[in-house]
Amino acid sequence: MITQTKRNEIRKRIHARIREKLAGTAERPRLNVYRSLNHIYAQVIDDQKGETIASASTLAMKAKTGGNVAAAKEIGKTIAERAKEKGIKKVVFDRGGFLYHGRIKALADAAREAGLEF
Repeated sequence: MITQTKRNEIRKRIHARIREKLAGTAERPRLNVYRSLNHIYAQVIDDQKGETIASASTLAMKAKTGGNVAAAKEIGKTIAERAKEKGIKKVVFDRGGFLYHGRIKALADAAREAGLEF
């Protein structure tokens, strides 16, 4: 049986491998996603400057529950709106080592529907 810490170590290894291949620039920043058991977080990051341009999370929204697909869709819409306010239309999607499935996919689809291109 794989323990939670072992699973997280595997995810971090996968994320490191993904990050070798992609980076956010000023023209096309990185949309990073992190999910925990109870919440989901998204950030638009310019890796050249090392700064976060926009962020959204179920924790910051004071959502009662953030561990479901509906909350992920809401965060996807919110992060897209905040990025568009800053003049960002195109991003590079960083799934953070998580499988592109469930909450991660729901967030990505909602961000695309709200106008982000990736």
